[in-house]
Amino acid sequence: MCLALSEIISESDDVLLYLDRKRTYLIKVEKGKTFHTHRGFVSFDDLIGKEYGTRVSSSLNVEFVVLKPTLQDYIFKIQRKTQIMYPKDIALILMFGNVGPGSQVVEAGTGAGALTTALAYHVRPDGHVYSYEVRSEFVEIAEKNLKRANLSDYVTVKNKDVTEGIDETEVDAVVLDLATPWLVIPHAYKALKRSGMLVSFSPTIDQVVKTVEALKESNFVDIETVECIMRAMQTERGKTRPQTLMTGHTGYITSARKALR
Repeated sequence: MCLALSEIISESDDVLLYLDRKRTYLIKVEKGKTFHTHRGFVSFDDLIGKEYGTRVSSSLNVEFVVLKPTLQDYIFKIQRKTQIMYPKDIALILMFGNVGPGSQVVEAGTGAGALTTALAYHVRPDGHVYSYEVRSEFVEIAEKNLKRANLSDYVTVKNKDVTEGIDETEVDAVVLDLATPWLVIPHAYKALKRSGMLVSFSPTIDQVVKTVEALKESNFVDIETVECIMRAMQTERGKTRPQTLMTGHTGYITSARKALR
């Protein structure tokens, strides 16, 4: 069987070394080098030319699986100085924002670029994300993370205060993850296409109330707020039950659509 080149590990490819659910390593394959772990080192030369999904042994004869990184892997492994958004919330934001191939999206704020990465991945190949971030140090981090995920071409990161205005017009969606989203609502209305989508993520209900009030004042309709709580399961014959620890409240997601005045 002839495998596609994308299924074969090459030098400079990113791979995910999988030991178990709690211990995974996103690394770039570099010829002649090794990756060291507490379970021994893995030689990159042993990976080049192999298929993704291959099992390899470390110098201490501990078995790793070499996996092809997913979008979630890149998001969880990004360089960051702030809390990043969870996949459960990102998935809802993408759905509520109707984000897909070709979408033109304005996002604020960028932070480490976790949500930006997901947005960029889904607007490919013809869409674009314009991401606003007021802190220059976060802009630098986000740009590095986007480059690592090979998504830089689909994002323009702007070191600007979105509460002072949005440069873009006729965009499909505006996605907000910042402390004062209500201050952006009038700018978002001007930037959106007719019937365009706005989605806002806020950790506290006080922020949500102010945002919803601003949405109503700016002539948005179909306003809805949800909270997404995910409970993982421990699955083992005779012992299956919800896990003791869970990710509870992370934030509220408010969505709305632009209506004409």
